[in-house]
Parts: sequence; structure tokens; C-alpha cells
Amino acid sequence: MPHRSTRIARGYGCGLLACTAAGLRKKSEKRCNPYPTATRTVIYSAGKPLLNTATSPLTTAFSPSSSSPSYPVSHPPTTAPGAPFRTDDSQATSNAASRNLHVTARPSAPPPSLNSNSPLSSPKLSSHMTREGTPQPEEPRAGQQGGPLQNYPDALNFAQMEEEILAMWREKDCFRTSMKLSEGRKPFSFYDGPPFATGLPHYGHILAGTIKDMVTRFAYQTNHHVIRRFGWDCHGLPVEYEIDKLLGIKTSHDVARLGIDKYNAECKKIVTRYVDEWQKTVERVGRWIDFENDYKTMYLPYTESVWWVFSQLWEKKLVYRGFRVMPYSTACTTPLSNFEANSNYKEVSDMAVTVAFQSCAESSTYFLAWTTTPWTLPSNLSLCVHPALDYVKVLDTKSKRHYWLAEARLSEAYPKKESKKASKAKDGINAAEADAAPYTVVEKVKGAQLVGTKYVPLFPYFESSMSATAFRVISGDYVTTDAGTGIVHQAPAFGEDDYQACLDAGIFEKGGKFVCPVDENGMFTAEVTDFAGKHVKEADPEIIKVLEAKGHLFHKGSIVHSYPFCWRSDTPLIYKAVESWFVNVESFRNRLIDCNEQTYWVPDFVKTRRFSNWLAEARDWNVSRNRYWGTPLPIWHSEDWEEVVCVGSIKQLEELSGVTGITDIHREFVDNITIPSKRPGMPPLKRVPMVFDCWFESGSMPYAQEHYPFENEDKFKSLFPADFVSEGLDQTRGWFYTLLVLGVALFGVSPFRNVAVNGLVLAEDGKKMSKRLKNYPEPKLVIDTYGADALRMYMISSPVVRAEPLRFREAGVKGVVKDILLPLFNAAKFFISNTNYCIAAGGQVSLQVRSTNEMDRWILASCQTLLRYVKAEMKLYHLYNVVPGILRFVGNLSNWYVRMNRRRMKNAMENEDRSQALSTMLYLLFSVSRIVGHIAPFVAEMLYQQIKPLLPASEQVDSVHYLMIPEEDSAFDDAELERAMLRMMNIVDLVRVLRDQMVIPIKRPVRQVVIVHPDPEYIADVRKVANYIKDEVNAFEIVMSNGDEYVETKLDANFEVLGKKYRKEMPAIRKGIQAMTPVEVAQFLHDKKGLVAGKELTIEDVKVLRQVRAGVTDFQSNTDNDVVVLVDKREDQELIDSWRAREFVNRVQQLRKKAKLQVTDGVEVYFEAEEAELTSSILQCKDQISQTLRGVWTTMDQKPSDAELVAEEDNSISGVAVRLVLTKPKAKGAA
Repeated sequence: MPHRSTRIARGYGCGLLACTAAGLRKKSEKRCNPYPTATRTVIYSAGKPLLNTATSPLTTAFSPSSSSPSYPVSHPPTTAPGAPFRTDDSQATSNAASRNLHVTARPSAPPPSLNSNSPLSSPKLSSHMTREGTPQPEEPRAGQQGGPLQNYPDALNFAQMEEEILAMWREKDCFRTSMKLSEGRKPFSFYDGPPFATGLPHYGHILAGTIKDMVTRFAYQTNHHVIRRFGWDCHGLPVEYEIDKLLGIKTSHDVARLGIDKYNAECKKIVTRYVDEWQKTVERVGRWIDFENDYKTMYLPYTESVWWVFSQLWEKKLVYRGFRVMPYSTACTTPLSNFEANSNYKEVSDMAVTVAFQSCAESSTYFLAWTTTPWTLPSNLSLCVHPALDYVKVLDTKSKRHYWLAEARLSEAYPKKESKKASKAKDGINAAEADAAPYTVVEKVKGAQLVGTKYVPLFPYFESSMSATAFRVISGDYVTTDAGTGIVHQAPAFGEDDYQACLDAGIFEKGGKFVCPVDENGMFTAEVTDFAGKHVKEADPEIIKVLEAKGHLFHKGSIVHSYPFCWRSDTPLIYKAVESWFVNVESFRNRLIDCNEQTYWVPDFVKTRRFSNWLAEARDWNVSRNRYWGTPLPIWHSEDWEEVVCVGSIKQLEELSGVTGITDIHREFVDNITIPSKRPGMPPLKRVPMVFDCWFESGSMPYAQEHYPFENEDKFKSLFPADFVSEGLDQTRGWFYTLLVLGVALFGVSPFRNVAVNGLVLAEDGKKMSKRLKNYPEPKLVIDTYGADALRMYMISSPVVRAEPLRFREAGVKGVVKDILLPLFNAAKFFISNTNYCIAAGGQVSLQVRSTNEMDRWILASCQTLLRYVKAEMKLYHLYNVVPGILRFVGNLSNWYVRMNRRRMKNAMENEDRSQALSTMLYLLFSVSRIVGHIAPFVAEMLYQQIKPLLPASEQVDSVHYLMIPEEDSAFDDAELERAMLRMMNIVDLVRVLRDQMVIPIKRPVRQVVIVHPDPEYIADVRKVANYIKDEVNAFEIVMSNGDEYVETKLDANFEVLGKKYRKEMPAIRKGIQAMTPVEVAQFLHDKKGLVAGKELTIEDVKVLRQVRAGVTDFQSNTDNDVVVLVDKREDQELIDSWRAREFVNRVQQLRKKAKLQVTDGVEVYFEAEEAELTSSILQCKDQISQTLRGVWTTMDQKPSDAELVAEEDNSISGVAVRLVLTKPKAKGAA
């Protein structure tokens, strides 16, 4: 095949990456320090030495021209916990000192003054802490420059800058102004779930608030009016539990003695305990939301709307009163709903006993039943078997008793033990007796044959009252042989299955009397004489002792199992029959499922699995609580329950009761209000002594926050259903669920359209965050150190936004500063410095300047790609994808565009080109300030405020958050150029890695870099950017090839893909792939498919391997299995000269920087080298050097004797001593 390569003409690279190791060198050369230390530096002012630094023990050929002492180096203290995150110049000085380098710290510049263009003052976070290659802003330093733009200080303290932005927002009332500006736009409806203000906000709250703020800000930016009202959950167990602890309240009797009015007054006091702290935190993290117009679930308008919601359910006959076994909190003396009970399961160890119930017919025969709740045994009313299971009657060898149990559970009741023969001597019994079977099966029947058998009650407490129907064997299909004995003891007051089975068997009648000897505090009542007044869980050991003494204990042990705990008090729940009011959710369960199908969830699995599964098993909702601080149930009834009234408004209550002037409907205000009976002579109707479940109140939020239907009817209708809601994963059984139930029950639709669900924020060790364990950094400390935007971006880009758990790492927040914020602001600082120079020199920097430069066109196209990407991901609510897109763009901007265009932006000789580059940067920064506004509101404002003076008048507003996100501009689109640049960056990275392996620093040129790829499109793309590649990799020549002369291509099996398709045939297939000839490989790659070992394979089934041919010896290669790069290892004098010339330019530039020269400050440069060979190398590369050093530069013997010194320095290049002198250029016409 003919040679097909393209050669780029020789030029001099301008690679700017810092090197980390010495490179190719002549045997006589010393290994070069990439960061050489000057042995002496003298800075002059008006021809007189101003600053003189010198290091000792480095031998040079030159003696210092001044004996001025070196200034001492100060060592800053190590950053203390909570101090602003920084690595500024003083830290760099300290690091240098630790390496025994004598460095004089640059005098610090005064901070910039505040003006209308910049709300930012003197941050401390260093711009020097950046990734390799990030541009560093140059002179003038902050506070030292003129021009239309105020620059950022040298050291950036993002936390402090954010505080100043906050102050500006408050001063100009930016949030409310933005709301006024958006009036009349299409509404975007958002419901904010109300938190309790009885505790301080934590990372979970900050995360949820960030998600909400991000979506609502984006909605505003896309031309919507977004009402954002904060809300507070004020009622319920969280508040009452705090008061119970505060006042030492243990039972309902304690509340009665105190008085409900006083109890509720105490509750009301703490409801807003942390409201101020909440507001400060929410504002500090940059969230814009209305606190002044908030809603509270205890407000009268809110509670009245809750009454209306319930009355609507009542009218639809979706409410009923019933006794039901419910999860019950004895600590909080109230039943809980099933979704509350399911929210807090724990692994616990409980007592487990197998109890023998004596048959009435046969005194030596017993039924074995197993339970983990011994306290329920005094309330036993029956035993339940499965009618179709096999049960056996066994003779117990040891006790001589007969026991009934399920055949399948024999092995558990009588587990195998070691042979007694082995231990007969030890036990002192004969072998025959020792090896006797522990039981003998004497009878086998189906469970149905046992039904009706009477047995003797374990305890006598209810024998007389219940013997007519109870204490007999019944059947139930829910009985299994998974555990226990296959016979279940029934205490219908304390088990839902027990209740239903006993009801079906006629043990008691619906609405009739049944046994429930446990009061609201979980204490046994007087009926259970032996254990009266004891808490049921505390009575377990005593009950077991009594059973053992009576001969009814067959076995006792313990079991570790999952058990529900009270979500508020964190105490074990019991199941207890209570009188409650229910919403008949089961009657419209299918409608709930249908409405859920019409909603959009992120992530989707929460909807399709977790939430849908929950809805499929939805139970009737117990909405009443036997508590005090809450919205009272609006039900009044007569003593005989013949008259029941549900009140739907205060006006209706006043009309029915005759009481006027009602201004509060909490219990202490309405409990004594009665409604006259419609039946003559009958006592008045009284209110049921219950309050609403607080979840019912928060679920009523869409209506109650607007006091609907009493006010704001049009406003409510315009905002219902919500476009967006968001909370944590636990709310699938909480707020999301109650919202949906009430929305569907009232209006037949879901009250929300889009849902974003977040996971749980854990400590770094994977455990729950604990103040006691101190296993996490306080949010305030993190914000004060790194800033709120860094925290926001870290959490939003983490798995927690995919409803997965996040192990919070402070290092992750720090990484956002390092990888995004610092590079972005360093680029901005560089832009501002050079823009001021450009404008001062008469140049133009504006949005109107358009560029034809290829690099400008590329970065502008990349900005459009970012814009489209962010909009698309936000519209899908894929919030977690936004920050990675921003990170990619910032990397392109900082590490590639700005760095590769530094000369253009600083080039005073080419004003038009400089203007195009800087105008491109202005466009980018203005675009970025609006694109990131919803995720990083402070960053957006910081960028915008600094560049605002250059923007058109129509774009100059008080806050960037008044502006819309940019519209896409297809004129900037260039997909081919973006693809070519992406390939360029990949090639450059491969070469950089290769240089590191070869120990050749990037500043040292190489003769040739070969780029190999078989795809003509790829080669065409690379050809477009070949000159950029040449500069970036610092090569004299770039060669592009289809690869035949350098590389051979082979294929191998992709085990991950093929293994799933052809497990057994894999060895034969792989052998066939590896045996393919070059022609077959080329054909396969062309067709992207082929027949191998009798199987049709595609390109996804194979791995493409490109290897350098054996005969290619002068190159070293690297590949990503797509493109192959080769670097020429050969060296000659031309390379050495070019390397030395670059080092010479570097020393001059560093000396200019030490002398604090501006870009526009001209100087003449004179040098002398210790060795003539170095001088020759420098002079040999005159053209290369003159590309960077404008004006006179020559050898020291050409320096005029009367030249005014600016700076001089003794340094070294390639280990050879060299002296540099900078002088002021002579004025034109001077002698």
C-alpha cells in the first residue's frame, strides 16, 4: 500500500504546560530543574536598587552587583478549621521556604474599592491553586489597574464574596424585584413541602432546597412567573413530643391535669423556635423563596381549608368511623397510619416463646402456638390453623404429653442433637434411653379437622365473659409454616389478621364487645389483675414466668427480626384496636394508580417500582389522632351516634352552634362548642376528641395555603396541579402519597405533574449523620470555608439526586472549588486585565465584535452546545447531569481556549485580533453567567457584576437573575469543528502521558509526532487542527497516517458483550477472532460486522487493538485503542537549541513579572552565558525568541553603558549560568 502521510511544515511550538521532570539532554548537560531558582535578583526604581534577593550556596560565574540583604520570608500559620480555604502567594512562599529556597514575598496590593460595578471586595481564596495549565492572571494586580472593569483580587474567598452578593441582593430587594418583573408571564406552579421548625436545618434540607431552587430559578429564566412560598408544618407529634419531654408528660392524664389550653400554648411557643435559623440558612445557600408571605399549618385560614377538604371527603362518603387494629405509639398515645409505621423499621431482638394450650377434651393433649409478643397472651381468644395444612399429634418422649402442631414444623420444635451415645458416660444414662426418639407421631389430620376444638384459657381474666364463643380452634388462610408451629394464637385487639379471623369465626360481632385490656398509654388495665398498671413490653418476662410455673411453656428463646418503631419517639410500636376515622382509600385505589401513571418522576424507578408498589397495596388511611396540638376533626355527634355532623367552615359552625366571633379552631377553642340536636329533648352534639394526622394537613397544602375555596379561587385554579414538587425518597410514603390521595379524592387528578426525588445524605463512613458521633462537618463550617455554590454543585452532581444515598465528603466540595470555580475565575481575571489594556489602547471589546478565528469559533460553538445541553437536561429534570456539563465546558475554556489564546489577548501589536479574542471571552462569560444562574447563583452574579459595564444598556440590570437564559444562536454552531477539537485534545493528552513516560518535559521540543488512524474523516479533522497540536505537543513536525506503515490492527473478543451471548462457544469464537488476517480485519471494521466461527458478530462484540509494528524503533507509542500517537525519540542540536531558546524566554518573562512590569511596558533585554555554546543556541533561535520578546534583546556586550536598569538576575539554563539585565529603552531621538 502506498505511503499516505501528511507533513506539517516546521515551526516552533509554544507549549505552555509546566513540566515536572527533566527531558532529553546531552551527556554533558546537567538535569534541568523545570522551575529554576534565581541565585540573585535585583529590582531597580529610577536606576536605584529597590529589592535585592540572593540565595547562598549556588556557584555562578557572576558576582552580585549589589550587597543588599535579602528580605526575610514570613511563614503564614496553617489554615485552622473553619478558616477560608486558601492557597495564596504567602502559602507558596512558605512552601518554597520549606525547600530551602530564599523567596521574597511580593508586597500585597490594596484591595479594590467597591463600586456600582462590583459588589465584591477582598476574597482570600487563591487563584494560584489550579490544575496544571490553568491560566494565571498577570499584571496589573488587583487595585492597581485602571479601565472600565474592576478586577477580582489575587486571592479569591468565595464564601466572603457570596456574603457580599447576599448583602447586595438584600439592599436592592432583588428577589421581590424579580417577582414583580415576571408578573404577567406564564405561571410555573411549585409546591414546597412544609418542614418542622423544631429542629435546625441539616444537609438533607439544604439538598432539597437546592433542588427546588435550581428548578424554580430555571423556570424563571425560561420566561415563567414562579410563586415560591415557604411553608411550615406546625402541628403533630414532632411538636408534642418536644413538649412532653420539656414538661415531663408521660400520659394523657398529665395533659388533662395541665389543661389542653396550657399544653397547646406551650406547643405554639416552640413551633417557630428555629425559624430565624432556617431563614438564615436558606438565604445563605442562595435560595430565593418568600418567607414573609409564608404559610403555616396552624394559621386559621389554613386550618379552615383543612376542614373544607375533610368535609368534601365526607360528602363523597369517603370517610368512616371504625375500630381497627392500628400501629400504635404508646409513647405518643396515638395510633399511626400504616405509612408512618412503615417509615421506621429496625432490627431488634425480642423474646419468642412456644406455649402449650391444654385441650378441654383430653387433658394430656396440648396445642403448641408460637409468639414474639408474650404480652398479648392474657388477651388470647382463639387458636388459628390453616384448613389445608397437615397437622400431627405427637407423643413427647420426655414429658409424656401429646402435642398438636404442623407437620412441616416438627424439625423446628424438635431439632436434631448429637448422638447421646457419645455423651452417655458424661450424662450417666444408658445408651438405649439416650438414643430414644424425642417424639412419636400418633395421628395426622388436616387443619380443618381441628377446627372447633375447645381448649382451656391460659389466663382466667375473660373466661366467664367470652367462653360462649371464644377459646376454640378456628381456621384462617393467612397461617403459614414459615415460622412457629403452624398454629397461631389469636388476640384480636392486637393483631390485624387476628381481628379479621376472629370476626369471621364469630368470636365477636362487628361493633360488638371484644377483649382489649390495654389503655392508651400501653398499660394493662385492671381486668388483667396480675399485671395491671404495667407497660405491656415490661410485663413480658413476668408473663413468661407465670406460664412456666403453670406448665404451659414448651420453649423460650429470642429472635432477631424487623420491627416498627414510632417515627417520632423512636420507641417500639404495638398493634392495638382503636376507634379511628378513616379515608376509604381502597375504594379509589385504581384511580390513584391511573393518576400516578400520568405523572413524570426522576428517577423513574421511584415511580414505577417504589411508589406504584405502595399504591397497589394502599390501605384505608387513618386520619385521626388522639392528641391535642393539631387541627381538630370537625365532627360533632350525639351520644347515640344517630346524629353526626361534619362541619366544613367556621361560618357553618357559627350557624349550627349559635356561637359567633370564632377566631381560632384549635381544641381549646372548639371542644366546648356544642351543636343543638335536631331531636327535641335530646342533648346537644359534641365534637369527637381527636385531631387530624399532620400528614392530612400537609397533604391539604395546595388548597389550604391559598385558603381555598374561601379566597383566591382563580389563583388556586391557575396553580393546580403543580408543575413541580420535590422531596426525599421517604416521602413516597409521606407527603407525595397524601398529596396524591387528597388530590385524586377531591378532583380526580394528581396534584403534581413532575417529581424530583432525592436520596439520603449520610456521613462519610456511610452511617447516619450524628451530632453525638461528630461524624460530619457542620454545614455552616463548610459554607464558610468553600462557599454555598460549591456545596450546591457538589450535592447536585452526586448520586443523591438519583435517589441514591450520598456519603458526604468535604473533599468533594473542595474539588468543586478546585475543578470549576478557580479555573473559571482565573479565566475571568485574565480577561478583565487584558480587556482594560485593550480598551485603554483604543481597542473595542463588546458583544457586537464577531470573530473568524478558528479557536474563537470553536469555543463559541462549545458554548452553544453547553447551552442546549443544560436546557435539555433541565427540561428532563436530570439535574445531576448539569454540573458535569459545566465542568467540561470550564475545562475547555480554561485549560484549552484561554491558555492557547493568551498571546492573542495580550497582543498589543494586533489590536483587531486581540479585540476578537477578548470579545469572544466577553460573550462566553456573559453566557456562562446566565447558564449557571440556576445551579450557582452566586457565581453567576460574581461574573455578571464584573463584566456588566461592557454589556449593552438593555443587558445592564441590578442582578443577573433578572435576565433570561440565553437563546440558542445557530450561527455559532460548528459540530465538525467541535469534533476536531475534541480529537485534538485527546491526541494532546495521549502525547502528554507519553512524554511523562519518556521523561521529556513539554517545554522541550521533539522532532516528530505521528498520528495514526484508519478513518479518513478522523484524519481530515486532525488536519484542520494540526498546527494547534504541533504547538501543544511542542513538535517540529506533525505526521498524519492511515497507519499501515506504523501500526497493525488486530481484533480480540469483547468478553463483557460476547460472554452474555455465547457462553459455551466463547473459546472457539475468540480463537476465530484472533486468527483473522489483516484483510479480514479491515473488511470487518469497514462493514462493522462479520461471520466468525459460524457466528454473526458486530463491532460491539470485539475490541480493536492497534499495535506499533515491530520495525518502528525510533518512536514510542501510546493509544486509547482508537487513535495511536508516536513520539520520535531521536534528538539533535536543533532540538537542543529550540529548548534552550524557550528556557531563555521563560527566564525573561519571569524577571519581568518580578519587576511588576505591565504587558505594555517595553524593556531591552541583555544576557551573557557562562558557556559560549548556550549563547550560540540562543542566538541561533532568533526568530523563535522574537515571536515572544518584542523589541531589543541581545548579548550583554551590546548594552549601552548609560542604560537605566530595571532589573537584573543571575539564573541558569540547562545547568549553565546566565545573567539577564532589563533596561529602559532609550527615548526616540535620544543620543
